[in-house]
Amino acid sequence: MQLVKVGLCAFGMSGKVFHAPFLKEHPGFFMSAVVERSKEDSKEKYPDAEIYRSVEEMLKNADIEVVVVNTPVQTHFEYVKMALEAGKNVIVEKPFTVTVSEAEELVNLAENKNLFLSVYQNRRFDRDYLQVQKVLAEGKLGNVRETEIRFDRFRTDPSGKDHKENPEQNGSGSVHDLGSHLVDQATQFFGFPENVFADIFSMKGEAYANDYFEILLYYKNDLRVRLKSSVFTKEDHYAYKIHGDKGSFLQERTDNQENELVAGAIPAYGKEWMEPLKEPDGILNYLNENSETKRVLTSSEFGNYMNYYQQIYEHIVFGYALPSLGNEIVQNMKIIEAALESSKKGKIIELA
Repeated sequence: MQLVKVGLCAFGMSGKVFHAPFLKEHPGFFMSAVVERSKEDSKEKYPDAEIYRSVEEMLKNADIEVVVVNTPVQTHFEYVKMALEAGKNVIVEKPFTVTVSEAEELVNLAENKNLFLSVYQNRRFDRDYLQVQKVLAEGKLGNVRETEIRFDRFRTDPSGKDHKENPEQNGSGSVHDLGSHLVDQATQFFGFPENVFADIFSMKGEAYANDYFEILLYYKNDLRVRLKSSVFTKEDHYAYKIHGDKGSFLQERTDNQENELVAGAIPAYGKEWMEPLKEPDGILNYLNENSETKRVLTSSEFGNYMNYYQQIYEHIVFGYALPSLGNEIVQNMKIIEAALESSKKGKIIELA
């Protein structure tokens, strides 16, 4: 099997949870370099990875083909550009960059250098998202007219992370953080909308970046898609509510990969590594071909973030399609920018 050498730009929560474990367990990857500015935490589990004290040092000296930019979003543009100019393929954490113009510049640079640029949209590999995708593909709901996608948390106390909560930091706040997932899922399900209207603010107060948003997407065929998030949600909502002219589907957010990874679980290559559900997590209520009402409880199948890295590997080795390529995510960022403008001006924003 061809071995792809990868360098990790940081070894914080993102590196420890979402990237390093999958790179280690996938037989086609070798994490040969990692940036730790002062510590050596990676040595315990990844002793073969050379530690560098800066991204610049790693790019100059490490024998790597792919760079994972998993630093705070405010540094993404600088480090992705630096990696591309060094001739490296890039995986960059979401949100892609702070602004659309930054993202477009990086996409053009990657194309000019014939390198790939992929954004780590791992929620495409959540079990609940995959179940919604499956139900929509089956067509049992008919023409979808209304959809709500939520990602809520109960985190009423400040986290102390300046790059996420300081309102003076461009790219901070829930819209860039969780919103990048919800916008991505909406465009994966339904494509690019025509117009955007949004209400965005901070429930914790003006001293903190936005932690609440409601974004309404308007589509040509009279479809409305509402994206919502709040950090003051103690009781869970259905994460997905989809209503069509033949039925409705409600789906809970049940993917537990992140929690298991934080707790130290080891992901598996080539097989499922999560426990199956003990109870159904969805409700499908629809009219069948005889116009009879069918109401069934559904259970989502396994999700697996390893499949993201498998697709990256297949792109490198076999030339298969690249997951969440940069110019695709630029479109999502245009929605995020329009939502912020809409909330600020209090009006609907037309998307080009």
